[in-house]
Amino acid sequence: MASSMAAACTAAKASLSPAQSTNQRTPAQGRLLFPGAAPSSRSLRLRPADRRSPATRSLPRAAKAVVAALADPLKVMISGAPASGKGTQCELIKAKFGLVHISAGDLLRAEIAAGSENGKQAKEFMEKGQLVPDEIVVNMVKERLLQPDAQENGWLLDGYPRSYSQAMALETLAIRPDICILLDVPDELLVERVVGRRLDPVTGKIYHLKYSPPENEEIASRLTQRFDDTEEKVKLRLETYYQNIESLLSTYEDVLVKVKGDATVEDVFSKIDELLSSSLDKKTEIVASA
Repeated sequence: MASSMAAACTAAKASLSPAQSTNQRTPAQGRLLFPGAAPSSRSLRLRPADRRSPATRSLPRAAKAVVAALADPLKVMISGAPASGKGTQCELIKAKFGLVHISAGDLLRAEIAAGSENGKQAKEFMEKGQLVPDEIVVNMVKERLLQPDAQENGWLLDGYPRSYSQAMALETLAIRPDICILLDVPDELLVERVVGRRLDPVTGKIYHLKYSPPENEEIASRLTQRFDDTEEKVKLRLETYYQNIESLLSTYEDVLVKVKGDATVEDVFSKIDELLSSSLDKKTEIVASA
C-alpha cells in the first residue's frame, strides 16, 4: 500500500504542471460582492495555517490534489449569519478547489421540484407553515454527500448544519468536515447589507443601494426588496442564528476557524485560500509519508 501511494505521488509530481493562479474571479449571477468595511471592534483569534514541509511545498497544486485524493478528498463546512458573505465565498472556493457545493436550501427546493419522496414529505410540512423536520433535511444532505462527484472531489457544505440536533445527526452518520469556517461579521454591518439589498425581477441580479447600486434609473425603478429584508426581520433572524450557533460550533471546536468577514471579498478569500491549502497540504503529507 505504501509503495503504491509513493509511486502515485512520484507520478503525480512528474506528470502534472503547476496550476495557473487566478487573482480575480467573476462572481456568479445573483451573488452580491460587498467591499470592505471599517474594522470590527471584536478581536478574533484565528488559527494559524499549518506549516508545510519542503517536500509538500515543492509539489504543484494539481499534484497535491491528486495525492490528497488517494487518502481522502477535502471536506469543508462554511457557516455565518445572514449576509455574512457565504454565497460569494462558496463560489470562489468551488472555482479554485473543485469542491462540490452543497446547500441544504437548494437541495430542498430541488427535491420538491423533482417530486421525490423526501421532497413530497418536505412540501407537506411547508404547506402547513411548519418547519421541515431535521431527519428529512439530513437525509437529503446525506444522499447528496454520498453521490460519486462529492465522494471523489470533496464537498463544501454551505450553511448547514444550522442547529445542534442537525450536527448530531451528521455525527451519527460519520459525516464530519476537515475544517469548519465561520465568517464573523459585526451585527451592524450585517443589518446594513441585508436592508440595502434589492432584486431585479427581470434579470435576477442582486444589487445593493450603497455598495452595488443599479446602472441606471430604469433598472432602479423596477428593483424589489424581499419581504424579510427589513431591519426588524433581519434582527429576528440574527437572534435565531445566535441561539443555535454556540451549541453548533462546540461540535466542531477542534476543526473550527473564525475568519473576519468584514474585509474585502478578496482579503476574506485570501485567508480562506490559505486555510484550505494548508488542510490540503496536510492530507498530502500524510499520504506521501505513508
